[in-house]
Amino acid sequence: MLVLGGYGFFGARICQALATDPSIRLLIGGRDGNQAIRLAAQLGLDPGQALAIDANAAGLAERLSALQLATVIHTAGPFQGQDYRVAQAAIAAGANYIDLADGRDFVAGVGQLDDMARDAGVFVTSGASSLPALSSAVVDRYAPRFRELSSIRHGIASGARAPGLATMRGVFGYCGKPFERPAGGRTERTHGWLDLKRHHFRAPVGPRLLGSCDVPDLSLFPARYPTVKTVRFHAGFASIPGHLFVWAGAQLVRYRLLRSLAPLVAPLHAVSQWMEPFVSDKGAMFVALGGTGLDGQPLNLEWQLLAAQNHGTYIPCGAAIALARKLARGDKLPHGAMPCMGLVTVDEYLAALEGFDVREVPA
Repeated sequence: MLVLGGYGFFGARICQALATDPSIRLLIGGRDGNQAIRLAAQLGLDPGQALAIDANAAGLAERLSALQLATVIHTAGPFQGQDYRVAQAAIAAGANYIDLADGRDFVAGVGQLDDMARDAGVFVTSGASSLPALSSAVVDRYAPRFRELSSIRHGIASGARAPGLATMRGVFGYCGKPFERPAGGRTERTHGWLDLKRHHFRAPVGPRLLGSCDVPDLSLFPARYPTVKTVRFHAGFASIPGHLFVWAGAQLVRYRLLRSLAPLVAPLHAVSQWMEPFVSDKGAMFVALGGTGLDGQPLNLEWQLLAAQNHGTYIPCGAAIALARKLARGDKLPHGAMPCMGLVTVDEYLAALEGFDVREVPA
């Protein structure tokens, strides 16, 4: 099993979880072979389990085929603007494929590889992360309580630990940029990291500022849950001044006073790392469902996931870890290509995060 980008922010966390599984022979891959070797040593792996491999290089399919891989886990984002060359190379090599993509079009469009994956007899999924894997698992758990589910509002508040540069590039790439989302049975336009909201999470997280984000769920949920008319997703930072800085920058982009916040990613990442000791180490996720209950009365439910000690950074890795273990056990997963929905339950997802300071608050 190869983790591409295996020494990166999320890749290293996935490798850490899989390295001790006796049913998995883990390979850590990325463009910098020395970084892969260092991580392999930290995890107690053989140096031969680290390799230099460029996901964008020609001949990737042949390289993967020569490694005789059963599964490729692709963590080398950002996925916004990427094509499916890694997934196609994995399919051509006869390997299953899992990625942690958060790009709306990328995850929603992976079905175009379905025929190719079926013909090869492999499992291909995109978005094996908090969205849409965990968010949809939560909706699937509670949907049977509704006669008609009409709205899904969900969001994530981060802790102090800054994500990797690739993740930040993806996030800041659409700051202030317009996108559409379902609202009351129609489509409404909003802008990235605007539409400022305050959400109250359970203690010890408390209230956080959140801004609107363009995520796969906005496209996928109306198709998966046909009665749903409104889908909204917001996200926010642990630091209120930091969040307001991004909000102000998004306003400048919206009104074309600034072309993009992307050039600021590297300095903002450095500032975030410097501020980490002074910012809350607690993060959270919520999924709020609204509609009509089985008794015909209005019903509103809210599920939350709380994390401390900066362990919220492990949450996006849960689906990839759970699916990797399923494949290693020989569990039957569907052949074909699909967004990561209905493939792991909430309990399976959280089991992959065992040992971390992550606590579920059921609805």
